[in-house]
Amino acid sequence: MAKPKPLDPIPSLLLLIALIFLFPPPSAAASSYSKWIPRFTGKFSGQTKPKLRLQQPQIRYETRYFDQNLDHFSFSELPRFRQRYLINTEHWVGPQRLGPIFLYCGNEGDIVWFAENTGFVWEIAPRFGAMVVFPEHRYYGESMPFGSRDVAYKNASNLSYLTAEQALADYAVLITELKRNLSAEGCPVVLFGGSYGGMLASWMRLKYPHIAIGALASSAPILQFEDIVPPQIFYDLVSNDFKRESTSCFNTIKESWGQFLSEGEKSDGLLKLSETFRLCRTLKSAEDLIDWLDSAYSYLAMVNYPYPSEFLMPLPAYPIREVCRRIDGCPVGTSTLERIFEGISVYYNYTGEVDCFQLDDDPHGMDGWNWQACTEMVMPMSCSQDSSMFPTYDYNFTSFQEECLKDYNVKPRPIWITTEFGGHDIKATLRKFGSNIIFSNGLLDPWSGGGVLQNISESIVALVTEEGAHHIDLRSSTKEDPEWLVEQRETEINLIKGWINDYYQEKKGIFSI
Repeated sequence: MAKPKPLDPIPSLLLLIALIFLFPPPSAAASSYSKWIPRFTGKFSGQTKPKLRLQQPQIRYETRYFDQNLDHFSFSELPRFRQRYLINTEHWVGPQRLGPIFLYCGNEGDIVWFAENTGFVWEIAPRFGAMVVFPEHRYYGESMPFGSRDVAYKNASNLSYLTAEQALADYAVLITELKRNLSAEGCPVVLFGGSYGGMLASWMRLKYPHIAIGALASSAPILQFEDIVPPQIFYDLVSNDFKRESTSCFNTIKESWGQFLSEGEKSDGLLKLSETFRLCRTLKSAEDLIDWLDSAYSYLAMVNYPYPSEFLMPLPAYPIREVCRRIDGCPVGTSTLERIFEGISVYYNYTGEVDCFQLDDDPHGMDGWNWQACTEMVMPMSCSQDSSMFPTYDYNFTSFQEECLKDYNVKPRPIWITTEFGGHDIKATLRKFGSNIIFSNGLLDPWSGGGVLQNISESIVALVTEEGAHHIDLRSSTKEDPEWLVEQRETEINLIKGWINDYYQEKKGIFSI
């Protein structure tokens, strides 16, 4: 088991391994909008969840609101909006002792959900005497410009203020004003974030080094743009997660896609597929079912945790192992599609309480993340013929652009993120002007392919674990945590402690935990 310590330079192949955005590959027969949109786990933040069966640590916070600028980069008189943030000062040692402030960079969803699934920050705050702040990303949760979601999402003009740059400026303005109001201007700020939030945390450290002294960016695929990493790496890594458990399981899934399409073309094929997969309504196309399965396989790879979890769905430890066990364990004579149903039920119905499955009603539904994907968060995805268990697919920017024009009347800017935040030749670039960033990645996470997997300098380090999944280090500790995960978190704590000590030495203070 790999010990989670700063790595020496690793082979270039691992450096190219890639990020919690998801492009389901289109089928040979048709393409739908969902095929083009990268998806992180934020889509789950607004869903009503069943009562949790696993014991969850209790977190306490106060909900507050801040009147935020709609556009930080112009001087036009525009309406402000209420940005929600969660705050806990219970363990903060206060401004006189320069108590640190831990700020989590909110993702593409309801901030309460992210706060509840980021136990690491809450657990270590008492050790540091830290304040905890979870600001919500604009256009998500309750932080809606123009007074309501309907108006905010009404058209491209209203959505034009939904960018990563504006979100980072929100966080910078909020924490600056909060510190001023508390007479805490001298208190150091440490950033945290996972997935898209991890990207924001690393970018904020680089863009606002005078506001935050360091950042822990977990599962942050900041290299998943343009031609920095191979476009097929995400789906190759999903496929590898299945293949490492069972070659026959991998092959069964790989062979199933063509059978779905051929069955769907039969006169009663869609009805039979609907019955086999216990869908609440009859399918309109086989592609809808393919998308549903594709998403499940990808999310299973992201949350392939070594212990039971309910982050996205109630799942067992190493859920891919259980999926493959069920696929391979069917009696002789079981059809391929029936095997797939048995396996996919681990993700969609592990508790056995679901009577029928409801596919997404509106894959074209306008939401914030679709807009971000159609403007600046353009991450090319493809599926290789041999290494992937998914249908072969070559990335087609022209088709992607047509979909964005049709749905949002906007053209994507595929090179804007790397222009604004960098990414090309990142090691040479960040070594010159960056510092105090932890990039943590688990190699079971398909988004690790777009992550930073080797040290850049003494203070910009990569913590890479062979058995880690999507931002597992940010989740609450459990008694089932493997030793490598315990060690990884201790390494992160020590690095953060070092940043704060260095800051205090410069301020001629003393810090101890």
